[in-house]
Amino acid sequence: MNQSSRIVLISNSTVHGRGYLDHVQEQIKMFLGDARKALFFPFALYDRDDYAAKAKSRFAAMGYGLESAHAIDNPKKAIDRADALFIGGGNTFRLLKALQDRELLEPIRRKVKSGAPYIGSSAGSNVAGPTIKTTKDMPIVQPRSFDSLGLVPFQISPHYLDPDPNSTHMGETQEERILQFLEENETPVVGIREGAWILIENGAVMLKGETGARIFRRGQAPVEVTPGGEISKLVGGPDAN
Repeated sequence: MNQSSRIVLISNSTVHGRGYLDHVQEQIKMFLGDARKALFFPFALYDRDDYAAKAKSRFAAMGYGLESAHAIDNPKKAIDRADALFIGGGNTFRLLKALQDRELLEPIRRKVKSGAPYIGSSAGSNVAGPTIKTTKDMPIVQPRSFDSLGLVPFQISPHYLDPDPNSTHMGETQEERILQFLEENETPVVGIREGAWILIENGAVMLKGETGARIFRRGQAPVEVTPGGEISKLVGGPDAN
């Protein structure tokens, strides 16, 4: 991540009681600015035609064009000519494997390093980190490795759920799984609650939305962050990788 990086990492594309991307619409419009057309990556879902049509309709409602990488003969060239990139949610393992199989990771990295806006939602946020090791998804397919785009120097854990003290469920909480990750890894983890997102722009790493996030670092107590907080000192700034 460098000073020119422009990235939005959304926990979830739909919040309860609202439509697709409704809660983050104004952020997307401000973020994209003068960009006219986005390139969409629908690989996290099985029905890519339907997913692409949904994203195209939603972006059109915001005033932007959108084409889908799955329907293009040469997606690498499409990355070069796109104004912005949008990677949607679904299964993170399926998404990463598709990006690896099509050799799209490095072209995406180059595009984002050049200053092109990157929007990730859920699985699309997961793959922005160094690895996908903190996804909640089932490994329904096997990518070549867990290494992903590395656009940011921290791990993402979307759809973060706080432990419920009244729950009778005896399985591991999301916090316990993140702490297990930190037993074996040094990379900070941001647990982003639904309704929240991270905005990286002008060298700052800001938490946006309504619900906040929880930041986990090896050997340190978790830190609660409220919307509007600048978190680069906790997770690493633009020059961290």
